[in-house]
This record gives sequence, C-alpha cells and structure tokens, in this order.
Amino acid sequence: MSFKLGLCSISFRKNTPEEILAAMKTAGLEVIEWGSDIHCPPERAEEISVLQNQYGIKCCSYGTYFKIGVTPINELEKYIVTAKTLGTNVLRLWCGDKNSEDYTENEKRKLFTLCKTAMEIAEAEGVTLCMECHNNTYTNSKESALELMKAIDSKHFRMYWQPNQFRSEEENILYANLLSPYTVNIHVFNWNKKEKYPLRFAKDIWKNYLSCFDKSKNLLLEFMPDDRIETLKTEAEALKEILQ
Repeated sequence: MSFKLGLCSISFRKNTPEEILAAMKTAGLEVIEWGSDIHCPPERAEEISVLQNQYGIKCCSYGTYFKIGVTPINELEKYIVTAKTLGTNVLRLWCGDKNSEDYTENEKRKLFTLCKTAMEIAEAEGVTLCMECHNNTYTNSKESALELMKAIDSKHFRMYWQPNQFRSEEENILYANLLSPYTVNIHVFNWNKKEKYPLRFAKDIWKNYLSCFDKSKNLLLEFMPDDRIETLKTEAEALKEILQ
C-alpha cells in the first residue's frame, strides 16, 4: 500500500470544480477533498459526483465546516448524505470554536458529550468523522487531541493531521507520532507562520513528518504558495519527490 495523492478543493476557491479536476488530472493526482463552502454545498453533490467520475478522480473526503458544539447536531445528517453521494464515507469536521486551554471543565464535558452523540450518528450511518488538527478548535494541541480520541474511543471518530505553522518541526513530529494511529488524511503545505512557500523547500521536513505515518493515509495538497492553480503541477511534483 502506498500513499494516495490528492488535493483539497478549497485551495482554489476562485476556480470551478471542472477547472480543479482538469488541473488535478494534469498533475497526476487521484483523490480530492471537496469543500462544502464553495465547490460542493449539499445541493451540488449529484452534479459534482458525475463530474469527478468523468475525470477519473475519486472523492476521499468531504471537507465540511460543521463545528461540533456550534453547528446544530441535527444538521450533521445532510453532510453525511452529501458525502455518500460523492462516494466517500469520511467527513472533516471541526471540534469546537476555541483552543482547548480556553474551555472550562463544564464546557469541555458538554463538548465531549456532543462528540459522542456525533460519533453514534456516524457509527449508525457507517461513516467516519475526522477532526481537523487546527488552531481555534479543541484539537489545537497534541495533548488535547489525544485526550479527545481516547475519550470517544471509536473508529468512527478520528483525526486529520497537518503541521502547525506556528510550532517547531520537533513539536509537530511529536503531534504526528502521538496521533498517527488515529489519523485518516494529511493536509500537505509549507507555511511558516502566515507566509506560504513552495513545497520543494520543505522536502526533508516532510520526509520526517511522513515517516510517522503508515502509507494508508491520503496526502492532500492544501493551498498553493502563490494561490495559482497553474502551480498545482509543480507542487504535486514536489510531493512525489518527497515520497521517492
């Protein structure tokens, strides 16, 4: 088994789904995470499903902006239906709307209860909910993310991983090692704080990151250093070179 290489559609919010799929085909990428905000709101799922099949691209995940503890839990169903229409059983969610250290004990209990409810819905529907490894959510640190995974303790409730551009390589590797058993997809980019750089300048760092994971994961390019869709081909080439 080897990593599957793909793209997050939110990298190109100004481009159409067809333009994105065409660029992916040229770049030799095989899987996509559709964003629910621009490219694939629930009402477009059928159309997008047909389009991705035409290009031979598979949907590996549905990138929602559902925030557990913020978005009403009954709205989860429509996102699950959309994901299945796209051909995936993996949904990306956000856990809460602030960093873990900003939660009171009472708020944390309520959040974890909602996470368990979401997990039970996912289990009944046969899908996997993945929390994004992101600042301003409960999974902003390796400790809080691991705590959440152990508390929910379900194969239907998992994680994404991405390096935190505000932390050191060493800290990110610690996070990757701790969370690798729970990780489904990996977002790939080269940022330093708020500055974006070409992936080719981070080959060694990314080789170290990926050594923490087994090869069943999907590697999804997220955002270009210059935000141009024409750059996708060179970023994809850099990712392939990292895996050589």
